[in-house]
Amino acid sequence: MSGEQTARIDQGALGDPRGAAAARRPLSVVVAGGGTAGHVEPALALADAVRRLRPDVRVTALGTERGLENRLVPARGYPLELIPPVPMPRKPNVDLLKLPLKVRDSVKQTRAVLDRVGADVVVGFGGYVSLPAYLAARGRVPIVVHEANARAGLANKVGAKFAERVLSATPDSGLPGAQTIGIPLRESITRLDRWALRAQARQHFGLHPHAPTILVFGGSQGARTLNTAFSGAAASLGRAGIGVLHAHGPKNTLAVQQIMGAPVYNAVPYLERMDLAYAAADLVVCRSGAMTVAEVSALGLPAVFVPLPHGNGEQALNAQPVVATGGARLVSDEDMTSQKVIDEILPLALDPQRLQEMSRATLGTGHREADHVLAQIVLEVAGQ
Repeated sequence: MSGEQTARIDQGALGDPRGAAAARRPLSVVVAGGGTAGHVEPALALADAVRRLRPDVRVTALGTERGLENRLVPARGYPLELIPPVPMPRKPNVDLLKLPLKVRDSVKQTRAVLDRVGADVVVGFGGYVSLPAYLAARGRVPIVVHEANARAGLANKVGAKFAERVLSATPDSGLPGAQTIGIPLRESITRLDRWALRAQARQHFGLHPHAPTILVFGGSQGARTLNTAFSGAAASLGRAGIGVLHAHGPKNTLAVQQIMGAPVYNAVPYLERMDLAYAAADLVVCRSGAMTVAEVSALGLPAVFVPLPHGNGEQALNAQPVVATGGARLVSDEDMTSQKVIDEILPLALDPQRLQEMSRATLGTGHREADHVLAQIVLEVAGQ
């Protein structure tokens, strides 16, 4: 090869700092969404969608040693890199004084991970893991921010200031210039045919094949309010001919009165097959985390949302778009009692016409293609 040819090749590589490296290795995408399922699941849904578009892509997930990602990420077949979390104290205290040191240490370790995996783009979904990811990538790796909640958290507010693209699940998230695309959901949910799977789903959970059925859950750890309200109403639900599938949380126990000859009330610690749980249900009663609202809406499931009464009120805001269309009802945590179940939820479960109307309204608020849309944006930002 002549010297002139060599010079031209070297100059081309210098003209595109990532060009020569990209020719030797697959695209490297880093997702930051550790902590809760609401952060982890959208990150994994994106990872799956990117791989469908580019099967050779390398996806690495960032997480912390205590987050739910330690179980979810390896189960989906992605490598997990652990970094120190950067939780933001809600009140001025001694932890606030330690924050700069924690941030510096976490950013240093995160930067080492980005260098080691040759990151071409960092995609953050908020939470403790995203802040150090954004700070480590700033000025070095392109950033894409996705906000799932109706009210943006601090990490995404910081990341959005120097991101290439900012996306949100709903309008008015508090991130200027954000494009509304919905929440990336796993294909097992977006491609789910509830009616085709209904018989299999009810058999899987030991439920009555034809009785009106309510699905009750309160997130991965359960919800004491829902547990108390529904266990106290179990006998009334049974006498009315209503079946119940209730995930009460692995750390909780639930004693319910089963009525002889009535549809079963199946109380389980955790739902491994959430797709089948949705397929079995005519009505859902649950918290209104952003991920849950997105899944229920995409499937057209009528819902009664009971927002978590803590935090900055984002769960009530998450539910509002669906409630406004008539696809769901909103009940405060304080008002969710056994009597409320008997007086309002029981009659709703026995009203197929009303449930059908709610289902149609709910479907109109869903975003089934958010995973694909976000994957295309991520590849575009990565220069692919």
